[in-house]
Amino acid sequence: MSNNRANSFINRNFPILFYAGLLIGLLLALLYSHHQILTGDQTQMLQKGYIGAYQGVWSSFGNAASAVGNVPGSLSAYLVGMPLIIWDSPWAPMLLLLFLRLLSFFLFDMVIKKIFSPDIRLSFLILYWLNPWFLFESLLYNPSYLLFFAALHFYSAFRMREERSFVYSFLHLLSIGMAMQLHYSWPILAVISGYLFYRKIIKVDWPGIMLASIFTLASLIPYFQELLVNENLVRNPGNKDGERYIGWGGVHLYPVFKAFLYWLRYASLLFTNKLITGAQFDWISSPEYLQTAFVYIWRAVLFLLGGLSLWFAWRAHRYAWGQIRSLILPKEMELSLEKWMLLYVAGAFIGVTVSAILSPI
Repeated sequence: MSNNRANSFINRNFPILFYAGLLIGLLLALLYSHHQILTGDQTQMLQKGYIGAYQGVWSSFGNAASAVGNVPGSLSAYLVGMPLIIWDSPWAPMLLLLFLRLLSFFLFDMVIKKIFSPDIRLSFLILYWLNPWFLFESLLYNPSYLLFFAALHFYSAFRMREERSFVYSFLHLLSIGMAMQLHYSWPILAVISGYLFYRKIIKVDWPGIMLASIFTLASLIPYFQELLVNENLVRNPGNKDGERYIGWGGVHLYPVFKAFLYWLRYASLLFTNKLITGAQFDWISSPEYLQTAFVYIWRAVLFLLGGLSLWFAWRAHRYAWGQIRSLILPKEMELSLEKWMLLYVAGAFIGVTVSAILSPI
């Protein structure tokens, strides 16, 4: 009975709850953005963008990675530099990033609302748009842009489920190519696409795929030209004697195990340690013992909520596995929208595993 009353309340007030949640998330993102701390990752982005905007020199490579050199391509420079041409303020690229992240939510939501009821849409809004992991990355950092391209990949794949489309095939492969110019985790998207194609649950338009391939390769021409005269683009000075290499994660099992843990942790409120252990209450004008008490209360509450949410995440994954374990291998059968989406998630899990094996860190 209580569930019926809750669902009735949500159905009656859905627009208010939905847009109130969006507004709260947007305000929190602006707050996080305003208080972001500039480190090497942010200054790399800003430097490339300002040089492009002020001097018309667009870097052919992105941020330096931890072990294998710089990310290829000029996309990160354009994402920062082009907004600066329109408005000469660091807030210009920041607002573009927030806009792209808002678009990512709407792309996911357009699929969610076709499959689930309004209460699930609100749950997704909380778990995605109001997620501390999501809000924490409201900063000029190359992985922060990945959510838009991941959402575009998901939405285009969903549309390719029902029709062979030139536009959606083009956007689908383009989302992978652009993610490649931002972060080395892009193989996750490629593995998902490979799995969906292998499983025959997307319809591919090959001219669209070919055009996206040509467009991506053309955008990388400046990078390949730079690479001919600067081999350091694929090396990291701290990686002495090739101690780190592609496939390092497969030899050292801990990175793969950690990837599995983070798969669950990202779906919970057990978020980054910087928000748990890094929070201090020095702003409280009270005795030091009271500040210390607040610190430990803060940590206790967050670990308690995080642990409970992690348990719910585990239960949700067990349910999902029970729904699709018989569907993982190819079968000629009709799939419901929910089963299709769960197979997409299965492809993502395979992608994370492959990416963890390939990872040099």
